[in-house]
Amino acid sequence: MAGNSQRKGAIAKAGKKKGATVGSGAQRRKQLEGKGPTPKAKDRPYHKAHKSAQLAERSAARRDGRGGPRKRSTSDAEWIIGRNPVVEALREGVPVNAVYVAEGAERDGRLREAFQLASEHGIGLLEVAKTELDRLTGFNGHQGLAARIPAYEYAHPDDLLDRAADAGEPPLIVVLDHVTDPRNLGAIVRSAAAFGAHGVVIPTNRSVGMTAAAWKTSAGAAARIPVAQTVNLTRQLKAYQDEGCMVVGLDMESDVALPAFELGDGPLVVVVGAEGSGLGRLVTETCDQIVSIPMVNAVESLNASVAASLVLYSVAQARS
Repeated sequence: MAGNSQRKGAIAKAGKKKGATVGSGAQRRKQLEGKGPTPKAKDRPYHKAHKSAQLAERSAARRDGRGGPRKRSTSDAEWIIGRNPVVEALREGVPVNAVYVAEGAERDGRLREAFQLASEHGIGLLEVAKTELDRLTGFNGHQGLAARIPAYEYAHPDDLLDRAADAGEPPLIVVLDHVTDPRNLGAIVRSAAAFGAHGVVIPTNRSVGMTAAAWKTSAGAAARIPVAQTVNLTRQLKAYQDEGCMVVGLDMESDVALPAFELGDGPLVVVVGAEGSGLGRLVTETCDQIVSIPMVNAVESLNASVAASLVLYSVAQARS
């Protein structure tokens, strides 16, 4: 008989019966119970007060040195190839992991000097087959000599403020807006070290990094002054402004020229634009002041490293 659940072999299926579930009273009462007091605003992850508290804690950790290491390295090591470049790099104190020489390479004066410098600096000297050196360097014009340099460790932009605080000096930071020539970067790092800057900041994208060419041009200064990277240059400039720094950009189009505009001896960030194109629009709008360098003759613009050197010298004179 249809619907007869009492017949032999019939199976009662759970969950098909309409109406309240047996024993559901406790569940209903539980749903009506309160969830306790509302958490404070700073304890709610998505509240503005919570984010502000986290930011304050990170800032305090940075000032107390509790933030931990924040350095980041380049993705891979680099090669310096050719006899003259390798010898010059060893002379300038560029950090080198090892020097590679091809088997059967002609022993001339440059090769012997490279061997001597490597020995004096405690750098390993490896002799490999020419085909192996071709494979390692990806280039067969190495003249039988190549040097491998380690990946560069970039500082955090906030570390430059800490460096100034440790020295008891007002911060002086150089920021580069998409400078793409490694020789310009190396020269600016060298000038920054010479005139008492506390570091150089470069963007992560569309900018040259601390390559072998930049190391060599810095003449060893890259080992004495930190270079930091930032993902968002405009945001970093605003962060420096929040820390009390005045941000000054260099541009030939400015109506205010040095030394009419006194850089003073307070916390200062100097922004140098790219070769040719100068400062970007957002960077220009973020700067507190745009200044130019006066020139006697009509010249389109100065080299980025030359402009940075002149301004850093002016700052050094004002602070002395």
